[in-house]
Amino acid sequence: MTPEATFSSLSLVESDCEGFPQNLSDLKKLELPPQGLNTLFGVQDQNIKYLESLLDVNIGARGNELLIDGDPRDIKTVEAILEDFGDLFEQGEHFSDKELRDAFKQIAEDRAYSLKDHFQRNRFNPSGKKTVAPKTANQRKYLDAIAANDLVFGIGVAGTGKSFLAVAMAVDALFKKQVSRIILTRPAVEAGERLGFLPGDLQDKVDPYLRPLYDALFDLVDAEKVTKMLEKRIIEIAPLAFMRGRTLSDAFIILDEAQNTTSEQMKMFLTRIGFGSKAVVTGDKTQIDLPRGQKSGIKEAEVVLQDIEGIEFCYFTEKDVVRHKLVQMIVQAYESHSTNSPPPE
Repeated sequence: MTPEATFSSLSLVESDCEGFPQNLSDLKKLELPPQGLNTLFGVQDQNIKYLESLLDVNIGARGNELLIDGDPRDIKTVEAILEDFGDLFEQGEHFSDKELRDAFKQIAEDRAYSLKDHFQRNRFNPSGKKTVAPKTANQRKYLDAIAANDLVFGIGVAGTGKSFLAVAMAVDALFKKQVSRIILTRPAVEAGERLGFLPGDLQDKVDPYLRPLYDALFDLVDAEKVTKMLEKRIIEIAPLAFMRGRTLSDAFIILDEAQNTTSEQMKMFLTRIGFGSKAVVTGDKTQIDLPRGQKSGIKEAEVVLQDIEGIEFCYFTEKDVVRHKLVQMIVQAYESHSTNSPPPE
């Protein structure tokens, strides 16, 4: 097979390969071009080793040939991955090692998902600055839920991308003219601290609480564009208290840190949604900063709104953490401690 050949012309043959069973009748042999082979295997073969760890397969290479041994169902999954890889490679698609490993992980969790889904359907560039793609199966389901419903709750631990992905979808909707404005809001609740008097005007006082939303915006859109849209009120970032009495139509509305809303605040926010609007509510029930004895609005909403059509709840776990690997370990440690600790007397 010449280097110009593509994966779409994969040929299935039998061969011998060191380390594999002598009886090769059930093994799958695939030939692929050298350039694609290097991309697929990655630096120090880390991509292919990761794929082996996810599926019950052994994958060997000799020259530009791949020999696959293992569970028949997993072999079929690997074949589907390689066929999609070949088509995408032929089309000039570029892959980073991390992107491929993220895709492999999601396919292993959901066999109906494919490499083409990951690189063509579930990747989007909201404003031309940064491409966004789900890194876990739950992130993908979250994006699908936002696209399909007018109200979505994203509930889960820190670092799972709940807020960032919601802002990315909002920016995408704005640039596609599906909405005319974005409204980002948070309850201004201190996280276990007493900040006291903050200098400046009202905006200066509330901005520290809203900084994470600004960070997400500036990560997705050029700073000059963000500044202009903020000035023109096309994008509005404000404390939740500022939403009272308003009707928010033709807008993409995000309520972040919703675990710190009271029941009354949550009801107030949800009844602001007007015609042509879409809303996303995000929160982490393990980080509630409300005064002791005050019920979190997001916990109540889970019970009250669970069965209403057009509203979807998406849940994230420590497996969805996409920050530093220590964050995932920290979340697991705290959850384990909380589960195993005796209740307070």
